[in-house]
Amino acid sequence: MKRTILCECGEFVQGHTFKDYIPTTINPSTSTFGHSGCGLIFNLVNGELPKSFSTRIKLKGIAMRFAEMNKIGDEFVGLFLLEVDRLKSRGNISDIDILIAAQKAVQGRISPVGDEGQRG
Repeated sequence: MKRTILCECGEFVQGHTFKDYIPTTINPSTSTFGHSGCGLIFNLVNGELPKSFSTRIKLKGIAMRFAEMNKIGDEFVGLFLLEVDRLKSRGNISDIDILIAAQKAVQGRISPVGDEGQRG
C-alpha cells in the first residue's frame, strides 16, 4: 500500500501541492509542501501529520475515494465500509488511521483458500 496523506480538509493530497518554507525546530527556513486545494502547509519535520476527524457520512465518502485509490475490489467495498463504520464508532480515531486499519482488516479476512488453515 502506498502512503497517502489525508489533508484536514478531507481530500487526499495526491500531487496537488505547492512548495513553501516554514520555521521548524531544526531550521528557521525548512522546505516543505502544502495542499493546493485548501492551502494547508504540512510540518512533517516535527512529525506533525494532519489529523482529520470527519463526521460518519463524510468519512464514508472519503472511504470510497480511498477504496478506489487502493483498488479494493467491488465485492469487498461493502465489507470495507462496514469496517470503517465499526472503527468510527469506537471513538476518537483519526480518519486516516480508520481507513488504514479497515483496509488491513479486510485484507486479513480476504485470504487465499490455502491460507485459511495457517492462520490461528
